[in-house]
Amino acid sequence: MDTFDAIKSRRSIKSFQNYSMSKEEINQLLEAAILSPTSYNIQNWRFVIVTKQEIKDKLCALSYGQRQVAEASLVIILCADLKAWDKNPERYWINIPEGPRQSIAKAIRQSYTGNPTLEKDEAMRSCGFAAQTIMLAAKAMGYDTCPMEGFDFGKVGNLINLPSDHIISMMVVVGKKAKDASPRGGQLPLSEVVFEDHF
Repeated sequence: MDTFDAIKSRRSIKSFQNYSMSKEEINQLLEAAILSPTSYNIQNWRFVIVTKQEIKDKLCALSYGQRQVAEASLVIILCADLKAWDKNPERYWINIPEGPRQSIAKAIRQSYTGNPTLEKDEAMRSCGFAAQTIMLAAKAMGYDTCPMEGFDFGKVGNLINLPSDHIISMMVVVGKKAKDASPRGGQLPLSEVVFEDHF
Protein backbone atom coordinates (compact mmCIF):
# COMPACT_ATOMS: atom_id res chain seq x y z
CA MET A 1 0.00 0.00 0.00
CA ASP A 2 1.22 3.49 -0.81
CA THR A 3 2.37 5.28 2.35
CA PHE A 4 0.00 8.20 1.83
CA ASP A 5 -2.90 5.79 1.30
CA ALA A 6 -2.00 4.01 4.54
CA ILE A 7 -1.91 7.30 6.43
CA LYS A 8 -5.24 8.45 5.01
CA SER A 9 -7.05 5.13 5.49
CA ARG A 10 -5.71 4.23 8.94
CA ARG A 11 -8.39 4.68 11.58
CA SER A 12 -8.80 3.65 15.20
CA ILE A 13 -10.95 0.53 15.12
CA LYS A 14 -12.99 -0.46 18.17
CA SER A 15 -14.51 -3.76 16.97
CA PHE A 16 -12.58 -6.69 15.51
CA GLN A 17 -13.39 -9.99 13.80
CA ASN A 18 -12.41 -13.32 15.35
CA TYR A 19 -9.23 -13.76 13.32
CA SER A 20 -5.78 -15.20 14.04
CA MET A 21 -2.61 -13.62 12.71
CA SER A 22 0.14 -16.04 11.73
CA LYS A 23 3.50 -15.98 13.51
CA GLU A 24 5.05 -14.93 10.22
CA GLU A 25 2.74 -11.93 9.97
CA ILE A 26 3.44 -10.92 13.57
CA ASN A 27 7.17 -11.17 12.93
CA GLN A 28 6.80 -9.12 9.73
CA LEU A 29 5.04 -6.42 11.72
CA LEU A 30 7.66 -6.39 14.46
CA GLU A 31 10.54 -6.41 11.96
CA ALA A 32 9.06 -3.17 10.63
CA ALA A 33 8.65 -1.79 14.16
CA ILE A 34 12.34 -2.22 15.01
CA LEU A 35 13.28 -0.03 12.06
CA SER A 36 11.71 2.91 13.91
CA PRO A 37 14.20 5.63 14.90
CA THR A 38 15.60 6.04 18.40
CA SER A 39 17.99 8.63 19.80
CA TYR A 40 21.60 7.44 19.45
CA ASN A 41 20.13 4.23 17.99
CA ILE A 42 19.67 2.91 21.55
CA GLN A 43 16.63 0.88 20.46
CA ASN A 44 15.03 1.30 23.86
CA TRP A 45 11.58 0.03 22.89
CA ARG A 46 10.45 -3.37 24.12
CA PHE A 47 7.35 -5.11 22.79
CA VAL A 48 5.17 -7.46 24.82
CA ILE A 49 2.95 -9.28 22.36
CA VAL A 50 -0.23 -10.99 23.50
CA THR A 51 -2.30 -13.46 21.48
CA LYS A 52 -3.63 -15.76 24.22
CA GLN A 53 -7.30 -15.09 24.79
CA GLU A 54 -7.16 -15.44 28.57
CA ILE A 55 -4.48 -12.75 28.80
CA LYS A 56 -6.31 -10.49 26.33
CA ASP A 57 -9.40 -10.86 28.50
CA LYS A 58 -7.41 -9.79 31.57
CA LEU A 59 -6.01 -6.83 29.64
CA CYS A 60 -9.55 -5.94 28.55
CA ALA A 61 -10.67 -5.82 32.18
CA LEU A 62 -7.67 -3.61 33.00
CA SER A 63 -8.64 -1.41 30.04
CA TYR A 64 -11.99 -0.55 31.63
CA GLY A 65 -13.81 -3.12 29.51
CA GLN A 66 -12.83 -1.78 26.10
CA ARG A 67 -13.75 -4.75 23.94
CA GLN A 68 -11.21 -4.13 21.18
CA VAL A 69 -8.51 -5.43 23.53
CA ALA A 70 -10.22 -8.81 23.93
CA GLU A 71 -11.34 -9.02 20.29
CA ALA A 72 -8.09 -8.05 18.56
CA SER A 73 -5.88 -10.70 16.99
CA LEU A 74 -2.83 -9.18 18.63
CA VAL A 75 -2.17 -6.80 21.51
CA ILE A 76 1.19 -5.08 21.55
CA ILE A 77 2.19 -3.43 24.81
CA LEU A 78 4.85 -0.89 23.95
CA CYS A 79 7.36 -0.53 26.75
CA ALA A 80 10.80 1.01 26.98
CA ASP A 81 13.97 0.10 28.85
CA LEU A 82 14.90 3.34 30.61
CA LYS A 83 18.47 2.11 31.06
CA ALA A 84 19.00 0.79 27.52
CA TRP A 85 21.56 3.55 27.02
CA ASP A 86 23.80 1.99 29.73
CA LYS A 87 23.51 -1.66 28.73
CA ASN A 88 26.50 -2.22 26.47
CA PRO A 89 25.69 0.70 24.15
CA GLU A 90 28.57 -0.28 21.87
CA ARG A 91 26.31 -3.01 20.47
CA TYR A 92 23.98 -0.40 18.96
CA TRP A 93 26.80 0.61 16.61
CA ILE A 94 28.30 -2.79 15.86
CA ASN A 95 28.53 -2.07 12.12
CA ILE A 96 30.93 0.87 12.38
CA PRO A 97 34.68 0.87 13.19
CA GLU A 98 35.86 0.51 16.78
CA GLY A 99 37.06 4.10 17.25
CA PRO A 100 33.83 5.86 16.25
CA ARG A 101 31.82 3.17 18.06
CA GLN A 102 33.57 3.93 21.35
CA SER A 103 33.14 7.66 20.82
CA ILE A 104 29.40 7.28 20.32
CA ALA A 105 29.09 5.03 23.38
CA LYS A 106 30.87 7.68 25.44
CA ALA A 107 28.54 10.38 24.13
CA ILE A 108 25.51 8.23 24.97
CA ARG A 109 26.64 7.80 28.56
CA GLN A 110 27.44 11.50 28.92
CA SER A 111 23.98 12.44 27.65
CA TYR A 112 21.94 10.09 29.82
CA THR A 113 23.90 9.68 33.05
CA GLY A 114 22.01 11.35 35.89
CA ASN A 115 19.22 12.50 33.56
CA PRO A 116 16.01 10.56 34.34
CA THR A 117 13.89 13.16 32.54
CA LEU A 118 15.73 12.48 29.30
CA GLU A 119 15.41 8.73 29.86
CA LYS A 120 11.64 9.01 30.14
CA ASP A 121 11.26 11.56 27.35
CA GLU A 122 13.22 9.38 24.94
CA ALA A 123 11.26 6.32 26.03
CA MET A 124 7.98 7.99 25.12
CA ARG A 125 9.32 9.39 21.86
CA SER A 126 10.75 6.04 20.80
CA CYS A 127 7.53 4.18 21.56
CA GLY A 128 5.52 6.83 19.72
CA PHE A 129 7.63 6.35 16.59
CA ALA A 130 7.31 2.57 16.90
CA ALA A 131 3.54 2.73 17.41
CA GLN A 132 3.07 4.77 14.24
CA THR A 133 5.28 2.35 12.31
CA ILE A 134 3.22 -0.58 13.61
CA MET A 135 -0.07 1.06 12.67
CA LEU A 136 1.01 1.97 9.14
CA ALA A 137 2.70 -1.39 8.53
CA ALA A 138 -0.39 -3.21 9.80
CA LYS A 139 -2.56 -1.16 7.43
CA ALA A 140 -0.27 -2.04 4.54
CA MET A 141 -0.64 -5.72 5.51
CA GLY A 142 -4.44 -5.50 5.45
CA TYR A 143 -4.95 -5.15 9.20
CA ASP A 144 -6.49 -2.45 11.33
CA THR A 145 -5.35 -1.02 14.64
CA CYS A 146 -6.24 1.08 17.63
CA PRO A 147 -3.66 2.93 19.75
CA MET A 148 -4.59 2.95 23.42
CA GLU A 149 -3.61 4.60 26.67
CA GLY A 150 -6.91 4.01 28.48
CA PHE A 151 -5.83 1.26 30.86
CA ASP A 152 -4.43 0.80 34.35
CA PHE A 153 -0.70 1.12 33.71
CA GLY A 154 0.32 -0.22 37.12
CA LYS A 155 -1.84 -3.32 36.96
CA VAL A 156 -0.88 -4.04 33.35
CA GLY A 157 2.75 -3.72 34.42
CA ASN A 158 2.14 -6.28 37.16
CA LEU A 159 0.39 -8.60 34.71
CA ILE A 160 3.35 -8.60 32.31
CA ASN A 161 6.03 -8.60 35.04
CA LEU A 162 7.37 -5.23 33.87
CA PRO A 163 10.99 -4.85 35.04
CA SER A 164 11.61 -2.01 37.49
CA ASP A 165 13.79 -0.09 35.01
CA HIS A 166 11.14 -0.22 32.26
CA ILE A 167 8.08 1.92 31.55
CA ILE A 168 4.87 1.29 29.61
CA SER A 169 4.11 3.86 26.94
CA MET A 170 0.90 2.59 25.32
CA MET A 171 -0.80 -0.38 23.67
CA VAL A 172 -1.67 -0.99 20.05
CA VAL A 173 -4.28 -3.61 19.21
CA VAL A 174 -4.21 -5.22 15.77
CA GLY A 175 -6.79 -7.22 13.85
CA LYS A 176 -9.38 -7.35 11.09
CA LYS A 177 -12.09 -4.77 11.63
CA ALA A 178 -15.65 -5.94 12.25
CA LYS A 179 -17.08 -2.44 11.86
CA ASP A 180 -15.90 0.69 10.12
CA ALA A 181 -14.71 3.57 12.23
CA SER A 182 -17.03 6.51 12.73
CA PRO A 183 -16.48 9.43 10.36
CA ARG A 184 -13.51 11.59 11.22
CA GLY A 185 -14.39 14.22 13.80
CA GLY A 186 -12.73 16.90 11.71
CA GLN A 187 -9.21 18.14 11.11
CA LEU A 188 -8.02 21.65 11.85
CA PRO A 189 -6.84 23.53 8.76
CA LEU A 190 -3.10 23.84 8.20
CA SER A 191 -3.45 27.59 8.75
CA GLU A 192 -4.19 26.92 12.43
CA VAL A 193 -1.38 24.47 13.10
CA VAL A 194 1.51 25.39 10.79
CA PHE A 195 3.73 28.45 11.35
CA GLU A 196 6.56 29.57 9.13
CA ASP A 197 9.82 30.40 10.89
CA HIS A 198 8.12 31.41 14.17
CA PHE A 199 4.72 31.77 15.87
